[in-house]
Amino acid sequence: MIELAERARNGLWATFFFMGVVSMAWVARIPEIRDANGLNNGQLGLILISSTIGAVIGAQLAGRLIHTFGTKPIINGAVIIMPVGLIVMGFSTSPITLIVGLFVMGLGYSSMDISSNTQAVVIEKLLNKRVMSSFHALWSCGAFATTILGGALAKHVSPRDNLVGVGVACLFLFIPSTMHLLPPKLDDHNGGEEETQAKIPFFGKDVLPLWGMGIGLLGGLIAEGAVSDWGAILLRDDMGYEVGVNASAFATFSLAMITARFMGDRALDRFGPRKTVLYGGYLGGIGLGLGIAIGVPLSHSHPLLALIIVNIGFACAGLGIGPMFPAYILAASQIPGIASSVAIARVGVIGLAGYFIGPSVTGAIAQLTSLPIAMTYPILMLLLAGYQSHIIKK
Repeated sequence: MIELAERARNGLWATFFFMGVVSMAWVARIPEIRDANGLNNGQLGLILISSTIGAVIGAQLAGRLIHTFGTKPIINGAVIIMPVGLIVMGFSTSPITLIVGLFVMGLGYSSMDISSNTQAVVIEKLLNKRVMSSFHALWSCGAFATTILGGALAKHVSPRDNLVGVGVACLFLFIPSTMHLLPPKLDDHNGGEEETQAKIPFFGKDVLPLWGMGIGLLGGLIAEGAVSDWGAILLRDDMGYEVGVNASAFATFSLAMITARFMGDRALDRFGPRKTVLYGGYLGGIGLGLGIAIGVPLSHSHPLLALIIVNIGFACAGLGIGPMFPAYILAASQIPGIASSVAIARVGVIGLAGYFIGPSVTGAIAQLTSLPIAMTYPILMLLLAGYQSHIIKK
């Protein structure tokens, strides 16, 4: 059993890596995609809601389907859906095409996310050691790699060729990574020997802990989504950095998340999930706020110093957010009487909604005011994520 769990761990590491590659491949090209579709910040923010709708539907379906069929069949479907969404986004030259691509991406991403995290919980139990944060570190590695690639290709390759190339490559690379995952008979998808509920009420006393964790995760993922989708635009439009350099915001953020997540299993053991989330939320929120507040005004007179300062802010956000998702997901999976897939899906659907809604709200605020002011919203949400750590048991 240990050998099977180790093989599944290796396969899931690769799966998380490719999930990061596909989901973040468009980040470095967002300013160009926005312009190619004739959108302003407010319109782009509204269109991003389509990915939220896809994510909510995907997460809700995934929780039920996993409880019935297991994690691996859902993962096998999602590895096709996600790259297709990215390819459609690459071909978009009109808002409706971009909406379809974002919806498909959101649907595939949330299905993949819920099913992969559910399997990760079981693998951690079988190996009897913390490995959850390392899975998310591989996601961040994939996100970092694809962002660097997009930034490097920005001056030489069109967004369409970039996204279609990544999507097609990952269609073929995703599938082998899932071959050695735990089969349904071993993944405890229906609760194993414990009697669990596949259907839980939306509201009620029994699900209050899930709502508390979901709101905490929501805050962290709002910040992550806003940094992912608006960081490059902030550096280009409000600080004057050229294409390629403006991708440094998300690249720095991703590198910090990689560091935090590779250290996350050790941090969770030493400090516990509650303190890890608490310290991370406050470090990320305060650091990002100071980086933007100082860096944006300074960019007009001292561009190099401003670039360093704002990227330190993004790094603080990455270090703070890094361990949050693993901590909240693990806490949700341990609630008695509720199937782990269903609990993860409930917390995940609230959190993932934030990941996709966050950029939309940020865009709407930016259209009414300015993007630097709009970034106050994800900063406050990151502080909220730290505060909500009191929901997590020690």
